[in-house]
Amino acid sequence: MGAAAHVASMNDALSDTVAAFLGAANPEPPALLQEMTEYGREQGFPIVGPDVGQFFRVAATLADAERVFEFGSGFGYSAAWFRTALPADGEVVLTDYDESNLDTAREFLARQDGATVRYEAGDAMETFERYAGPFDVVLLDHDKPQYVDAFEDARGKLAAGGVVVADNVMAGPVEPEGVTAALEGGEPVDDHTAAIADYIERVRDDPDFETAFVPLGEGVSVSVKTAE
Repeated sequence: MGAAAHVASMNDALSDTVAAFLGAANPEPPALLQEMTEYGREQGFPIVGPDVGQFFRVAATLADAERVFEFGSGFGYSAAWFRTALPADGEVVLTDYDESNLDTAREFLARQDGATVRYEAGDAMETFERYAGPFDVVLLDHDKPQYVDAFEDARGKLAAGGVVVADNVMAGPVEPEGVTAALEGGEPVDDHTAAIADYIERVRDDPDFETAFVPLGEGVSVSVKTAE
């Protein structure tokens, strides 16, 4: 049985038709993740949703991931998906400015078996400096103007074959038309659009990475480190 279908939101990069297909085609999420999905929607908390969550799980599996670092974790939704792909002796590091979000993450993730979870309140960039690599997956889901700097910080601590995934490259705080126009040389309509366009150009043109852009949820960029 496929995952419960969901309706594409106004900010979703998917059409309703494709969203319905994915809802029917993707596997049913684990019960805890279904509960977390409903919690996020009831609270109006932005989450990547089950389609992107399943993509994250597959990306971590392909990277044979053992360690994940998240720049921006909210109440632990993405971490819960990554954790389903990690070994029991793995590690996922959550970051968030709001301690209460991490408290909610602790409550949910305490009910999920798996890799060690570390909770870090405060600035994700400063937190990342304190951790030694290598990491197999790095998630960018924090302030968009910090995406490029976070990518540059991450590359030195990313394992060969590791991946950097970035959310909100097509929707959310940006509109796809605005990002497209900026990439084609137009003037960005706002700082978020400029930051996302800069990030896309940076990862697209980096010789040490192969990058693809996936129109799931609010748009995901996945960059695989090919250099040693």
